[in-house]
Amino acid sequence: MVGLQWGDEAKGKLVDLLADHHDVVVRYQGGANAGHTIVANGVTYKLSLVPTGVIRPEVTCVVGNGVVIDPEALWREIDTLSRQNIALDGRLWISDRAHLILPWHLEEERLTEGTAAATALEAIGTTRRGIGPCYRDKAGRAFALRMADLVDDPQRFRALLARIVPHKNRLLQTFLDDFTPFDAEEIAHRYLQHAERLRPFLTDTVEWLHQARQQGRRLLFEGAQGAMLDVDHGSYPYVTGSNAACGLASGSGVPAQTVRRWIGVVKAYSTRVGGGPFPTELTNELGQRIREVGREYGTVTGRPRRCGWFDAVMVRRAARIVGVNELAVMLLDVLSGLPSVNVAVAYEDDSGRRLTAPPANPDRLAACRPIYQTLPGWTEDLTGVRSWSDLPQAARGYVEFLAEAIDVPVTFVSVGPDRLQTIYKDTDQTR
Repeated sequence: MVGLQWGDEAKGKLVDLLADHHDVVVRYQGGANAGHTIVANGVTYKLSLVPTGVIRPEVTCVVGNGVVIDPEALWREIDTLSRQNIALDGRLWISDRAHLILPWHLEEERLTEGTAAATALEAIGTTRRGIGPCYRDKAGRAFALRMADLVDDPQRFRALLARIVPHKNRLLQTFLDDFTPFDAEEIAHRYLQHAERLRPFLTDTVEWLHQARQQGRRLLFEGAQGAMLDVDHGSYPYVTGSNAACGLASGSGVPAQTVRRWIGVVKAYSTRVGGGPFPTELTNELGQRIREVGREYGTVTGRPRRCGWFDAVMVRRAARIVGVNELAVMLLDVLSGLPSVNVAVAYEDDSGRRLTAPPANPDRLAACRPIYQTLPGWTEDLTGVRSWSDLPQAARGYVEFLAEAIDVPVTFVSVGPDRLQTIYKDTDQTR
């Protein structure tokens, strides 16, 4: 299950629903910058690193090797879930090959996001959780550490820190006037405390997942962020540090060809946070209305999201990259009350050419003007609708137009945050 926009597509709700029919939920990329909000039986759960299936007592959750982990953030989340009476013993497994976010990663992100001299680009608008710098060190190899380094041998972990920290201190002191050098022993002491807390949850998740498959257990893979934030295929460089579109195999160790259903999740409109081009953005009262009605504020950061019309150009591209064979349209209820709704079906660039795919150059993309198809709106409140046939004709027509524009059938329609506020367009197929 993969988001096909810039993240925040309400994937968490769908994972929670699908978990009824699966034994294991797997997170395979991203870090603590991703957030899922789940409302179940009137209780709100805010999740970041732990897969959404955790609130189902019969479901086992796996954090794969492709995720980058801040041990302190992970422990806080585990502790919060425990206080919400969510038992995790034997139900949560974390890859011993997942890479560690360390204190200097947050400072490096403060450098690249906060100082104009550090980058030729405007700020990307990250959540400043150290995600990108951690992935950068992972690719660079020289300064990267993994969960196994943390838990296997405390003395070796101290020795690795003693080698890495001086290099990081020199780098950061060069560019940040207010930087306080890190102390390797202090970091070791703090992180090794988390190692003892997290040790019971660590395992070789690749072996665990393959054994689970051999036992016939049903696996659900939960994507984080959105396909248009993919480091290779998204609106680069305003993207995340991982493969949000196509990282399943590398981030979990399970071959992609073994996955039967690929569900793409979209909002009925578009949102994104941070910097970067957004062709259908509404910077007027209508955009603010969508933000308020849709409660478009970040789960992790509380940042207001930029809002706009549905962009079929972006979503069609993402659906092809991921290879989805089903669509879930979320937050359809937010568009109720509008006299008409727009869908971007193409772009016009600054030379007047019609484009049906997003250009690679971010400046060219920012200069594109959306070509809209206008459809009739609906006035009815959708939050109480529970069947496809009971939706207003205009709402059904809008969903069907999205499916045609993306060339993927819609199987789920969401009309509110609660589990029950979900319409199964084809009951036989989706259940």
